[in-house]
Amino acid sequence: MSEAQKTAGRQDAGPSTVTGVDRFFRITERGSTFGREIRGGFATFFTMAYILVLNPLILGSAKDKSGEQLDPVQLTTATALVAAVMTIVMGVGGNLPLALAAGLGLNAVVAFQLAPLMSWDDAMGLIVLEGLLICVLVVTGLREAVMHAIPQQLKQAISVGIGLFIALIGFVDAGFVTRIPDAANTTVPVQLGSTGTLAGWPMLVFCVGVLLTIGLLARKVRGAILVSIVTMTVVALAVNALGDVETWGLTTPEWPDTIVDAPDFGLLGQFSLFGAFGQVGVVTVVLLVFTLILSDFFDTMGTVVGVSAEAGLLDEDGKVPGLGKVLLIDGAAAVAGGAASASSATSYIESAAGVGEGARTGFANLVTGSLFGLALFLTPLLTIVPLQAAAPALVAVGFLMMTQVKHIDWDRYEIAVPAFLTIAVMPFTYSITNGIGAGFLAYVLIKTVLGRAKEVHWLLWGTSALFLVYFAIDPIEQLLGV
Repeated sequence: MSEAQKTAGRQDAGPSTVTGVDRFFRITERGSTFGREIRGGFATFFTMAYILVLNPLILGSAKDKSGEQLDPVQLTTATALVAAVMTIVMGVGGNLPLALAAGLGLNAVVAFQLAPLMSWDDAMGLIVLEGLLICVLVVTGLREAVMHAIPQQLKQAISVGIGLFIALIGFVDAGFVTRIPDAANTTVPVQLGSTGTLAGWPMLVFCVGVLLTIGLLARKVRGAILVSIVTMTVVALAVNALGDVETWGLTTPEWPDTIVDAPDFGLLGQFSLFGAFGQVGVVTVVLLVFTLILSDFFDTMGTVVGVSAEAGLLDEDGKVPGLGKVLLIDGAAAVAGGAASASSATSYIESAAGVGEGARTGFANLVTGSLFGLALFLTPLLTIVPLQAAAPALVAVGFLMMTQVKHIDWDRYEIAVPAFLTIAVMPFTYSITNGIGAGFLAYVLIKTVLGRAKEVHWLLWGTSALFLVYFAIDPIEQLLGV
């Protein structure tokens, strides 16, 4: 962060004496203010509150080996509880504006890959085991060493790729971009709207929200992203009450009949750490845990680097401050998610929405975590924000993260090609992990082809080898007969 930015932040904070809370979270030192941190905390919550609906929907719709299903109300409670506790722990222990909750993609693996092979208790036990192993990697320094071994410009490419990915999430969540059904007999995989055109009141809310957000950002309005979310939620409530709307998707903007709802903690502690070994065998368990670790490991890596870079918190060597603590807390979040039957919890890229509002410290996490805590009791009230009102923030944040593309040297193929693949593969495969893997493999290959293999850190060699296994997991399973 430049000296001018820091000075501006101090002026904005006013002449009052720096408080103990300010010193602890280094708010003024990082050029932020309490106002920015609070706005950022709200913005992050509203852009990721959808997980309170989506995680119970994904996990609750699946059946385990014996046909059992998890209770949606209990899943909502578990999801909110883990997000609240671990987000606050990250804020206090890691001092980064990085919220955590049940990981999308990882919950799908639990629901549709693990559960059909075993009981829910066994599946959640594997998540706990995965989190414990990640913590071991952190304690030994291996996880942090891998992150430091990545070239700076490849880290910037990861941030750019995440920017495009998060923008695509916004477009897809809002229904602006949809998958063309196979019955259409077309080779084009996606389209505009649900029929090739934009139609319906929810889509209008999203489009107006995008225009409002970029307009406010262009005018440098304070709280632009949060103002947009709140404004468009009010508009959505009015549209839903006055118009004829068929569906809003996951969340319908309706004022609830009741505001307070008692939490149900029935799923807490319902896991079996080693039960899966008896269900599917050692080899299958090892492969499943390996897949979970790799996905969690590099999703987190990309998210931590991307959010920290957007916040201007990377040092001159491109390193994240207090990275060891951050990674350990993220590993502990995976353990907590499994222990609560909420699936593996991980760092959320939607935290970039809070960064876009000016959040620079873990104080923003206290706000986000507290809102998730309120969600335990106020779920009906706090989940009225439709995706069409929150998704414009993701599109805007995608733009903000995309600006880092200017730092990549596009004239050097050993950087440009891996950077391109990293940036392209993330949104095109809907996976941060896939993009990082493609970039790593391309970087190692090109360095080798150019006769400069010695310039590649040995950890990148090892990581790339793991990615080869990751991408080839299906033929490996076939060869092993599992």
